Amino acid sequence: MSVRLEGVSMSFGPVVAVNDINMTIEEREFVTLLGPSGCGKTTLLRLISGLEKLSSGNIYFGDTLINDLTPGDRDVAMVFQNYALYPHFNVAKNIGYGLKVRKIPKAEIQRKVRETARILEIEDLLDRKPKQLSGGQRQRVALGRAIVRDPFLFLMDEPLSNLDAKLRITMRAELRRFHIKLGATTIYVTHDQLEAMTMSDKIAVINNGTLQQFSTPHEIYNRPANTFVAGFIGNPPMNLLKGTLSNENGPALVLGFARQLLPPALHATVRGFAEGKKLILGIRPQDISLNIPAASGDLPAKVELVELVGSEKLIVLSCNNEVNLMAEVKAEQEIAIDQTLGICFNPSQLHLFDPDTGKALRE
Repeated sequence: MSVRLEGVSMSFGPVVAVNDINMTIEEREFVTLLGPSGCGKTTLLRLISGLEKLSSGNIYFGDTLINDLTPGDRDVAMVFQNYALYPHFNVAKNIGYGLKVRKIPKAEIQRKVRETARILEIEDLLDRKPKQLSGGQRQRVALGRAIVRDPFLFLMDEPLSNLDAKLRITMRAELRRFHIKLGATTIYVTHDQLEAMTMSDKIAVINNGTLQQFSTPHEIYNRPANTFVAGFIGNPPMNLLKGTLSNENGPALVLGFARQLLPPALHATVRGFAEGKKLILGIRPQDISLNIPAASGDLPAKVELVELVGSEKLIVLSCNNEVNLMAEVKAEQEIAIDQTLGICFNPSQLHLFDPDTGKALRE
């Protein structure tokens, strides 16, 4: 079944936590709710689960309106940041406890627990208590408690945030593998864009309770809907430069420190705009070339900071002592602080935004 949200809103008194969310999550999709802390993503997850009450709007599972259904009647399973395992139960009892509460026959519980443990590769841990488990093993047990119920929908609220960086990478791949194997629909909450980009079929970017963009990771990265998405997705984020339109000798943006010609692909976008119209130019750090010495047509820049991050270097640049840019180059490229060089933007990767609305401008 699909999950469909129509005009979903929720307020805590005067505070609007979720504001008019509309989206459809198709059957078997892995969808991530992504945004900064406090943006409303967990509240939205709780509305879907039934743990919070809608202020307005409708939620459908398939064609069934579920607004008034209790959490127990919605056939969903939640995995939280806090594993909340029963310390006095062993792993097998922790996984099977929900089935016991539903008065499932004991033999059936044992069969389901063994099958779930096999999927999660924790069969040898069934007799251990939670205190005898590592963080990753506890996370698998918490996941097993959800899987054993065989729900149609998994709701996961930052389940990896308590793990160390190395284990998070491993568990990201494991969660994706489990999702494909189980064939269930999954809604996953995180503020970590790397988790969202690597795990999701689609991402819902949320800010201040409002849905900013809902699309595939590829589309969100390459065609951000507005300046918030452009600045939030990508590490380091997209550079956003204020400029004014100049049509002299072809469409260009005057950025304060230089004049940047717009490629033919953007000519139709700015056609009809008045001379001097304010615009925002977006360019990702990976799409900026650094040339020493500067080549003809390069924009002048000075190196302020060099950070080595494995196979790449992050370079902070100042232009005309006013504008700061971030560029990313290969680690072997020799760049020194205080060096003066030329920068060149990849013309096929330029983005334009309206400074008043923040929305992307496209033909």
